[in-house]
Parts: sequence; C-alpha cells; structure tokens
Amino acid sequence: MKRPVTLFTGQWADLPFETMLKKARAFGYDGVELGCWGDHMEIDKADQAYCDAKRKVLKKHQLKLFTISTHLVGQAVCDRPDQRHKAILPDYIWGDGDPEGVRQRAAEEIIQTGRAAKRLGIDTVVGFTGSSIWHLLYSFPAVSEEMIAEGYEDFRKRWKPILDEYQKLGVKYALEVHPTEIAFDIETAKRALDAVDYHPAFGFNYDPSHLGYQGVDYVKFIYEFSDRIFHVHMKDVTWNDVPGTSGVFGGHLPFGDNRRFWNFRSVGRGRIDFERIIRALNDIGYTGPLSVEWEDSGMDREMGAMESCEFCKRIDFSPSGQAFDSVMKND
Repeated sequence: MKRPVTLFTGQWADLPFETMLKKARAFGYDGVELGCWGDHMEIDKADQAYCDAKRKVLKKHQLKLFTISTHLVGQAVCDRPDQRHKAILPDYIWGDGDPEGVRQRAAEEIIQTGRAAKRLGIDTVVGFTGSSIWHLLYSFPAVSEEMIAEGYEDFRKRWKPILDEYQKLGVKYALEVHPTEIAFDIETAKRALDAVDYHPAFGFNYDPSHLGYQGVDYVKFIYEFSDRIFHVHMKDVTWNDVPGTSGVFGGHLPFGDNRRFWNFRSVGRGRIDFERIIRALNDIGYTGPLSVEWEDSGMDREMGAMESCEFCKRIDFSPSGQAFDSVMKND
C-alpha cells in the first residue's frame, strides 16, 4: 500500500483554511499537514469544538489530517528571541518581548499544541526547537566544549518537560532537522537524542533538502534514526558543483537569488535522489505520509504543488513481500 501524499500548508497561510483545502484537493493530495499560523490551526482557539469543526471541514473536502506543525513558536523555545521572532510569533507569545518570558510562553504553547493534536485525533506534531548555541557554529572566537554542552543542557531543561507532557498525551514531537535548530545534521541529531535521554516522545521530521545542501548523507540519516523518523517532508534543493560568489551560508542573499550556492526547488527538479529515499523508507518500515513542503522562489506555487504531488505519487512504491527469486527454487 502506497503512502498518502500530503501538502504542508505553512507556505500557504495567506489563504483562508477552506480555500487552501479546496486547492489541495484539486491538486490531487490525499491530505494536509496544517501549519499553526494563519487561520489553518490557531492553538489559542483549539478547544474540542474548534478541533471538531476543523475535522468536519477536512472530511467535507475528502482530505485526511496526519500532523500539525508549529515551526514558528517552536523556534522561540530555545532561541535568544529578538525582532525576527517578534515578526513570526503571535502577540500573546511575544508579550513584552522579555526573552525568558517569550521562551516560557512558547514552551507552554507547544504543550497546548500537543493537546490540540490529541483533540484532532492525530499523534504527531512537527516543528522546530530553536537553539541557544547556533550563533556559536563557527568556532571563532574559539568555542569551548563546555559552551556547547551548556546549549544541549538548555535544550534538555526546556524540552524534557514538554516531552513528558507529550508522552502522557500519546503524542510525539518530530523536530525538523534544520540549520538554526539544536539538531541540524547526523552528529547533532545524535547529541540531541542523548540530551533528552532518548525520550520516546522525541524524534525527527525527515527533510532531505536541509541535509543535502550541507553535504550530509541524507539517506544514511534514515538508517541511522530508523526508529525516530515520525514524519517525512518531501522537499527538493539544488546546489552548485563549481565555485561561485557565495557559500553554504548564503552570503546574505535572499532565497531564490541565483548567486546563492544552493536554492530550494520544486520536488523532482533538484538534486535530491528520491528513489533512494523511498527505498530506505521501505527498508525501515515507514508507512506514514509523504508531506510536500513546497518552496521554489522561481516557480508558480500552484503549478509546483500540483507537479510535486504527481511526482511523489509516481516515485513512491510499496516494498516487495517476497524475494524476486523465491519462485526459482526447485524443491
């Protein structure tokens, strides 16, 4: 049985909820991953009646819901909040902007997001964690191991209580491994798991694009964390083979600028080898959704969303139930 193909609505939050659902259905998607911004999923309103109403509208449009995503608020839990965060956070999370107050309100919102997921009848929340040590990535002035350890301890202190609440709810938190997060490659993902004592409610939203442009083995990631991949994003990216004018950090150039070393692409139009990804997901027994996170600054998004859906349905396949040569034996 093939996996359902869904559309992450986070990049479509300028559209009203039902308008987005109509489009997703018309594009050919089986379901959606609702972003917790715009009116797609409003956590401060998400009592049981609100969640029941969302489910009713989803059913009306013949779409399934597998997860909700809280990237924006999740980012503020461990970050050092500044004016960038004010631009993406709800006013009631930002408050007076006091950094520790923002972090604590964001943490409480993540717990409320888990409760909303439970009311919606789903068991996975996708999002970010933020990081108090991302600014120490390049070790100059020299960064001590103690400073890095303090960052992972801060992550443990802020996220362990959240994860404990998720475990009580029967909900899992899937961190999208991504630059600016406490885990952004294989090594830091290992360290993040260790920091929270391999908490059963903590795992990953697998997104190959953010690993690919960093030069990380994005297929090995699947095997390395086979029991911790709770959700999958289908997102493509391209990067240069020849030297250019900016490096992997982007040279302060905006997404889509052709001077960048890398840029996101519509699914199937970049350099990610999705054939190998599907085979690896089959190997580890992943049966959850393939969620298209569509980001391509150079393409009309409706065309891109439609072709990405078609690509994912075409590239996906079920694993074999038997060895191809099993019928060749002469018993």
